[in-house]
Amino acid sequence: MATTPSGRWRGEITDGVAVFRGVRYAHARRFEPPRRLRPSDPTMGPVSIAPQTPSRMEAVMGAPEALPRSEDCLSVTVTVPADAAPGTLPVLVWLHGGAYLSGSGSWAWYGARRLVRETGIAVVAVNYRLGALGYLRAPGVSPGNLGLLDQITALEWVRDTIAEFGGDPEQVTVAGQSAGGQSIAALLGIPRTRPLFHRAILQSAPLGLSFPDRERAERAGRAVLDRLDDDPRTAPVEAVMRAQGAAVRELAGPGGLNAAPPFLPISGVDPLPDRESWRDELRSRAPELRVIIGHTRHEMAAFHGPHPIFAAVRGVPLVGGLIAASVSNALGRRVFDEPSRRFADELTAAGAVVHRYRVEPLAPNAPFGACHCIDLPLLFGDADAWRAAPMLHGLPFDRIDTLGAPMRRAWGEFVRSGTTDPLDWHPHTVGSHTDFPFPRPRKAYGCTANTRR
Repeated sequence: MATTPSGRWRGEITDGVAVFRGVRYAHARRFEPPRRLRPSDPTMGPVSIAPQTPSRMEAVMGAPEALPRSEDCLSVTVTVPADAAPGTLPVLVWLHGGAYLSGSGSWAWYGARRLVRETGIAVVAVNYRLGALGYLRAPGVSPGNLGLLDQITALEWVRDTIAEFGGDPEQVTVAGQSAGGQSIAALLGIPRTRPLFHRAILQSAPLGLSFPDRERAERAGRAVLDRLDDDPRTAPVEAVMRAQGAAVRELAGPGGLNAAPPFLPISGVDPLPDRESWRDELRSRAPELRVIIGHTRHEMAAFHGPHPIFAAVRGVPLVGGLIAASVSNALGRRVFDEPSRRFADELTAAGAVVHRYRVEPLAPNAPFGACHCIDLPLLFGDADAWRAAPMLHGLPFDRIDTLGAPMRRAWGEFVRSGTTDPLDWHPHTVGSHTDFPFPRPRKAYGCTANTRR
């Protein structure tokens, strides 16, 4: 058993690493902004995750463990070395992905024991509201961007509280994958977040999908409300999830080929400024920022690999596989690769220090290649967490562990110092198409980065 100096939080110690689960950072009523806890509120509770529908990524990642779902879900999981002195450790705050519709920082996929043990940092994994409950925009019902406000409130909790667990509130890096990475792009242009972190890691952020304006967000909101018979403010959460699921299917279009999330941060709605003001803030704070940004080589294989339409195309003799791969790769460049390079250019031109990377296949016969989410087991989780992941089929976890070691080392050093030592990984320059490769080639550390022209 581990306890913080105040005794307010209790965790479990295994192999020198302490994990504190169900640490509450705020309360929130439905469709209302989060409220920080009062002194009399309980600071810990049973682990519960945001209400959600099944993830479309289960076909490649497998199904996560079943955890209780509740609208009272605003908690974090804190993982630290068991012997940490108060206020001494650099902190990584993790924002999970899931298309703003699914996910949880409490899932075993994001277990940080291995990362903490190897790097000596503190890791805080955040739960935040999802889908309609987090991002519905409907005048008179919900303002939108509540999930984004949850993330900011969690960062403010880190600033005010993490020292008790051993973390240094002056050394905070925010990191996230997919929707979590895109959330960080939003946070970088919000003035309220400027004192909360100065380093950021964006993994597979779909920056090619723009944040909607109010009108577009309200159309998605109406698609939910039109399918809900009860008052959305008091309807059973199961009814809200059913209405959301029906709306998502409609908005995905024929065959479900539109993979863009229907609920996501809304431009011009508090706390996210309009596009020009967001860009002004981003450029203004760039000189104080250090950023890692990257993607996987075959991002869209996670979405198109299991899709029946793409499966049918691949079945066309001789040319089907080439056509499907060409379309999928082109979309990946449009949604992930090229926008991340442009974002890196913009940050670099404004004075930020940026490092870019690309994740390559973990094995020559990887079922989905270097697909979306393939980077996650390189950083987080353990053999039990990833045992049933189709994307890792046939690859022993000890091999995954070995392949991920350079990435864990680089992330840990970046969180600690803002550099990527000891890797020979040079900062991005404007106009460069060079990506640093993970996993490292067999001639590691003397090699040069991959380049695409």
